[in-house]
Amino acid sequence: MILAAAVATAPLLLRGFSCGHDFDFHLASWMDAREAWRNGVLYPHWTSSPNFGAGEPRFLFYPPLTWMLGAALGAVLGWQAAPVALTFLLLLGTGLGVRALARQMLTEGAATLAGCLAIFSGYALFCVYERSAYGELVGGCTIPLALLFAMRQKRSTLWLALTIAASWLANAPVGVMVCYLLAAFAIVLAVMRRRWTPVLRATVAVALGLGLAAFYLVPAAVEQRWADIREAVNDPGLQVQNSFIFARHASAALKDHDVELYKTSLVTATMLVMFGLGFLICILRKRMPGERKVWLPLALIPLAVLFLQLPISLPVWNLLPKLGFLQFPWRWLVVLEAPLGIFLACSVWPQTQRGRITLVCVSAAAFAGVAWFAGTRFQQVCDDEDSVAGMTHVYEQGQGFIGTDEYAPQGADNTLVAQKLPVACLVSDATTELGEPDADDPQPAWRAEQGSCDPFPVIATGGEEHHRVRGMASHAGYLVLRLRRYPAWNVRVNAAPVTDQGNRDDGLMVVPVPAGFLDVTMDWTTTPDVKLGRWISLVALLGAGGLAFVEQRGRRSGRRT
Repeated sequence: MILAAAVATAPLLLRGFSCGHDFDFHLASWMDAREAWRNGVLYPHWTSSPNFGAGEPRFLFYPPLTWMLGAALGAVLGWQAAPVALTFLLLLGTGLGVRALARQMLTEGAATLAGCLAIFSGYALFCVYERSAYGELVGGCTIPLALLFAMRQKRSTLWLALTIAASWLANAPVGVMVCYLLAAFAIVLAVMRRRWTPVLRATVAVALGLGLAAFYLVPAAVEQRWADIREAVNDPGLQVQNSFIFARHASAALKDHDVELYKTSLVTATMLVMFGLGFLICILRKRMPGERKVWLPLALIPLAVLFLQLPISLPVWNLLPKLGFLQFPWRWLVVLEAPLGIFLACSVWPQTQRGRITLVCVSAAAFAGVAWFAGTRFQQVCDDEDSVAGMTHVYEQGQGFIGTDEYAPQGADNTLVAQKLPVACLVSDATTELGEPDADDPQPAWRAEQGSCDPFPVIATGGEEHHRVRGMASHAGYLVLRLRRYPAWNVRVNAAPVTDQGNRDDGLMVVPVPAGFLDVTMDWTTTPDVKLGRWISLVALLGAGGLAFVEQRGRRSGRRT
């Protein structure tokens, strides 16, 4: 399995890294997380580099698992090696997760082949080379484990809960898919076994898993009213109804979207055909993976995935809570990896030693070919500014990057945030535009000769979540701070609290100030919802400890029996 993950990752080493759709977002997050750790903030909520240094509450809304792991790898291995190492680890986790599930119904060799097939089945490599979607790659690891623990009839509730928590802490769409998949899977198991134990176990596990992840989930849910979260689905290209398999649109706004949709549709069709061939061969050879009560629930998963790719499924997307936030129906392909690998491995695994050796050789060549294909057809060439070296240089210069639309303050526009702003800008009008675009870059940039704000001698101190600006104001007016407004910031001017952070179109914080000496502090506060989430996670952790004790005691009793 290690070799398979290495082969799948090899094009990143041989051809250079792929700057997929989300690569710059993830790399900037990793660098911000490491910088926060350097400043003593172990679990940051605010990222400083987005919006050209004005920041955004990215770490409050984006799950922590991948940005913490990426930051840790970057701190140890450096930023050039961190993306490759993370990719390798997540692909390895996908293979091992599917292999663990397959071992419940296949021999060791066939189960290993199933794990390898999951890695090279299409979607995992598409996420690596086309999208740099690290959060969804975690789903390739957790989803087969969720199915495995749901199948087990005894002492698996705690592990199932931990898997659910890990899914939510890695990627919110993966968390949504795991919960809906587990609900359907448990119901099918309950019907086939003629008892409701699987549903009860799944219910307890989901409740406990959500509780363990509450320290992230509760603030992310409650504080959505403070950010423009709907931007995640407002773009037509990010809406489910425009992303069904092989769809085409007359709108020019969806032209680039349709090009990408055609690629994902080919991946979808290929994976479904591969599963169908494996399933058909299993029927013809009269050799299914395990007992009927094991393989039938797995075989139903691709049918459900196919249904969700078709326009007739739109009422389901609209009816089920939060399902629309997946944005793309093809995200369900991560669920397809395990059944595809298991049925295809079962269908081709030979009975003789010579046959197995031949299959291993053919599979190795095929896997190398698939990795080469993905590394050439899906790889996104890095522009100088999007490369690891380019982004690292920009970060070290303190220039920052453009922000994420869904994390902007309500009513604010990220395209209006000026680049190269000073830490503080003294103006007479709170709505003064501070930058101007140029011919090469539509994003406005501030320059002193523009005269958009009066000189303000500043002594700035602080870290990620604590800022202080001190200086002399030549006149009364407004101080525009290079910091995005957000209710969690506690702002004080000369020790007096500021209750109104302004309403600028660019979302920058603006506070009224008198003439003379100013001492402005901005401190990130722990809001009540954050405290509530932490308490829920603490209670869930105690519950997990109790459940572990009960399951361990039951395991010992079973051994004595």
